[in-house]
Amino acid sequence: MARARLSAQGYAEGVLAGDRAILARAITLVESTRPDDVELAQDLIVRVLPHTGGALRVGISGPPGVGKSTLLDALGMQLLEQGLRPAVLAVDPSSALSGGSILGDKTRMERLAGDSRAFIRPSPAAKTLGGVARRSRETLLLCEAAGFDVVLVETVGVGQSETLVADMVDTFLLLLQPGGGDELQGIKRGIVELADVLAVNKADADPPRSRETAREYRAALHYLRPRRAEWHPPVHLVAGLTGEGLPELWAAVTAHRAALEAAGELQPLRHEQLRTWMWELIEQGLKDTFARSAAVQEKLGPLEQAVLGGSTTPTRAAADLLAAWQASKP
Repeated sequence: MARARLSAQGYAEGVLAGDRAILARAITLVESTRPDDVELAQDLIVRVLPHTGGALRVGISGPPGVGKSTLLDALGMQLLEQGLRPAVLAVDPSSALSGGSILGDKTRMERLAGDSRAFIRPSPAAKTLGGVARRSRETLLLCEAAGFDVVLVETVGVGQSETLVADMVDTFLLLLQPGGGDELQGIKRGIVELADVLAVNKADADPPRSRETAREYRAALHYLRPRRAEWHPPVHLVAGLTGEGLPELWAAVTAHRAALEAAGELQPLRHEQLRTWMWELIEQGLKDTFARSAAVQEKLGPLEQAVLGGSTTPTRAAADLLAAWQASKP
């Protein structure tokens, strides 16, 4: 039997009371693409917005196989021991056909998933760039409103989502695997430049190689301009399976947050993230409106064929489609 649909106020009261069941339903609501759900979800977000902003927001990325979920499980348990309540937003890779989640991060965070003080929300990435769920920002705000002290956003780490993650968290943590020289997982310079803290995971498996990897990244960071003058990203050695190095890693995360606050940069950072979020939604809305336009649909097929056949250029075809769209507007 279907549960009765709540009002925006009903959802808000449940979230603010820390009701985990209603929090889960609220997240499902903001992930929905139904027009009536979208409207209700935005009403809900407006109601809880005054109660957000207090959590430490941390993004965690790294190449597949680096052990993000295992590390998060151990880190989350340590945070619970410190009296903190962590929420994990784990964005799974998805089937290109069904859009369904195929990994299930909860199965790889068994201890944390079994503790009622923590909250884990796996969300399928579906067609969203790089694995960041379309409504991850709203989900983060709901977790803050529900009273969680730390929100950890785990991405699939496929090399495209890091900028999106950096635009929604206070601290961006990049996990690395032990390797040397050309074996440094193909981590790109731009991704390293985004990182506030770096950590070589699985350091217990091959300590000498892990130490060498850390040394190489520390050396590389000297040649990169830091994102902020007051902070130079450290490189740590950690082991998600044993918990080794995790207290020092978390100390680096909290030190970064403290440095932002001391420099008066935390609120400006979050304000800029809100501005970026707004413009991302505007751009996506314009793109969707453009694609649905009857005038565009009429010309799209022939122009695509002309581009593929070499009788026109992509630039001219795009200009023609934009002109058709503009002319169709009242």
